[in-house]
Amino acid sequence: MQTTTSDIEPEQRTAVPRHPVARAGRAAVQGAAALVLVLLLLVVVRLPWAGDLGMHAATVERLRHGLLHPGNPLVDADTPSPYYSPWTLLLGIVAKLTGLSVFVVLRLAALAGLALLVTGVHRYVRTLTAHRAAPALALLSLLFLWGPALFAWSGFLGLNSLALTVSYPSVLALGLTFHFWAWLTRAARGPAGWGAGAALGALWAVILLCHQFTGVVATLGALAMVAGARPARATLLRLGTGLLAGLLVLWLWPYYDFFALFFAGGDLEAVHRSLYRDLAGRFGYVLLGVVALGFRLRRDRRDPLALFFLLGVLMVAAGGLTGHYSWGRALPAALIPAQLAAALQAVSAGRWAVRRGWACVLLVALAAGAWTQAGTLGYVVREDALPGAVAAKYRQPWAGYQWTVRAGVRYGDVVMARRFPARQIPAYGPYTVAPGYPDVFLPDAARREAAVKRYFSAAAGPEERREILREYGVRWVVGGAPAPWLHKTAVGPRGQVLYRVVP
Repeated sequence: MQTTTSDIEPEQRTAVPRHPVARAGRAAVQGAAALVLVLLLLVVVRLPWAGDLGMHAATVERLRHGLLHPGNPLVDADTPSPYYSPWTLLLGIVAKLTGLSVFVVLRLAALAGLALLVTGVHRYVRTLTAHRAAPALALLSLLFLWGPALFAWSGFLGLNSLALTVSYPSVLALGLTFHFWAWLTRAARGPAGWGAGAALGALWAVILLCHQFTGVVATLGALAMVAGARPARATLLRLGTGLLAGLLVLWLWPYYDFFALFFAGGDLEAVHRSLYRDLAGRFGYVLLGVVALGFRLRRDRRDPLALFFLLGVLMVAAGGLTGHYSWGRALPAALIPAQLAAALQAVSAGRWAVRRGWACVLLVALAAGAWTQAGTLGYVVREDALPGAVAAKYRQPWAGYQWTVRAGVRYGDVVMARRFPARQIPAYGPYTVAPGYPDVFLPDAARREAAVKRYFSAAAGPEERREILREYGVRWVVGGAPAPWLHKTAVGPRGQVLYRVVP
């Protein structure tokens, strides 16, 4: 769908600048955004391994081998998983039909997610202003307007975070979310048909299924945008039927019970507690956007970005106060509107001198944020070729466990390994005894984790260890003490030893 100035509210239209300085500034902003995209494309080629990449690779691998009944992606158990989403199902089909390796498929997923994200940001920003530099400036703000402390987490759009998660479903979901907001904004402003409402509801459900936390952010944004658009009653009714359509899609999804996630807790809360630490260090530069939101709210008490920010802050604060730390994953609902507002203020802040002054302040904040994340260059340039100050900011990705496959570990084999290796080994096809990630649908997860801890404990005797291996059908062991019934097969990075269990 082409965006024209007719899609934008009259008070949000900004004339395209004709002054030579303004044109040069616009070209500089667009050029900087293009360079960042080139960097991200080079990152896709390298595909650095960190975080949850092993989980997503394992999910695609299970779907390649069993589209209808893939089972648990990490352990040898017949359980559902929230990682089996419409997106990973499509990737599994691609892997099955083409025979491409799972990591090639993930690179294709990264390209698709990145394309959707960039075009989605462009489309949504164009619903807020017609200024030609705004989409590129908004993208730069989303990537660099963070804080002086490096922060990376799935579903968060900092450059370093995006570089490490570019192939994750969360990036695809964020791209779909921006398209969803753009479409919803236009539908709420004008007459929306029943079909448009149902399609928006289905898209909302797909976002929730692909990445539940991003789905929450999409929902909060949608509420703010509908409230800000002041739709007619008939339009609101049609959009309401879309909500019912979305709930139907969620209910019918066959790979896991979406609504059961509302009762998940335990490890999820413990894992997300760290999101509430060092907020000023991680997100300090976003305060500039909070100031911009204040200006927007003064001009319009129902400004959608301001309402979006308030909803996000309320949810994150409620999570911190009640101990539901997983609600901290709604932080993008506060960050994104503030980052967008900071960018928009530079092109629509009234008089030219005011805009220029704000743009200078924003440029300083973006430069500071870019310096914080300068280590991202290490994912496309050799570490020894980086300047010393930049190399100090670089964090090496994980080495991976491809060496275990070369040593004889095969698809479906069960491997005894501690948590860190267990986060990577299933990416190549094997299972581990305990999952490397919290699993709300695995009923014996705690028992499996206790068995792994006991096996590697110095207090466990040889017979007890062997009984644990028999119980879980273990064929390989990574690390731990040697034993007569373990055959040393290979030595990997950092001196890790792979043992084959002798019958």
